[in-house]
Amino acid sequence: MQLAVACEPHKSYTNLEEYDSNSHYSENDESSFSESDSLNTRRHNYSCNVCKKVFSKRGNLKQHERVHTGERPYQCNVCERAFTQHSGLKRHRIVHTGKRPFSCHMCKKTFNVQNNLKKHLRLHSGELPYLCDICTKAFSVRYGLKQHQRVHTGERPYSCDMCEKSFGQRGHLKKHQLVHTGERPYSCDICKKAFSIHGNLKQHQRVHTGERPYSCDICKNDFVHHNHLKQHVRVHTGERPYSCDTCKKTFPRRDGLKQHLRVHTGKHL
Repeated sequence: MQLAVACEPHKSYTNLEEYDSNSHYSENDESSFSESDSLNTRRHNYSCNVCKKVFSKRGNLKQHERVHTGERPYQCNVCERAFTQHSGLKRHRIVHTGKRPFSCHMCKKTFNVQNNLKKHLRLHSGELPYLCDICTKAFSVRYGLKQHQRVHTGERPYSCDMCEKSFGQRGHLKKHQLVHTGERPYSCDICKKAFSIHGNLKQHQRVHTGERPYSCDICKNDFVHHNHLKQHVRVHTGERPYSCDTCKKTFPRRDGLKQHLRVHTGKHL
């Protein structure tokens, strides 16, 4: 048995105007297309009201605005450290697991975040992709460039709440604050000498081990401290970066300039 299906009879049109007036393509359809096109043209127009940076997605703009507001809605339930993005919290949680799944194939050092391994590899490759547009000094990480640029801008955003001294880097503020607390948390396990900065303890321990890890490429002399090597290299290069403002005499070391200034001040050595 066949079912009879009633179909709308084909309608004939006598002219193009009549066809247009009865066509399934309506003005509403045209409006919807134009709105869609308009959305496509506006998709790059999510702009930050503070710094005018533009984003293609509203969600990216919302995340960016936290840079200005300081909002950190994603908090670690172990140490209560907070983050502006969920991805940042997710990477941070690995710290508490102790897992370090990313390993350098050259020195075997391990990392808990792949991006940290990527940054580390630049130490081996010598890659310095971040360039200062003022003095052309280059850096392996973006944050290094950001900190350096404060040398030119004079920005010192980290201020001590005890003496109001300010610093260009958070780490420098943290070290400075130990001056007020008197805290010396790093102790030598051989002679018990204590230090406020871990790096100073590490340097001190070389007195006991005899380690001299910094070597001159020209004369092969070895040094305990990197700054000592840096000063020594000037013997070969002739560089004299410290200049007297009074007589313009130059010196390879800061202490040499300091001693010389007493000639002008009248203070005896």
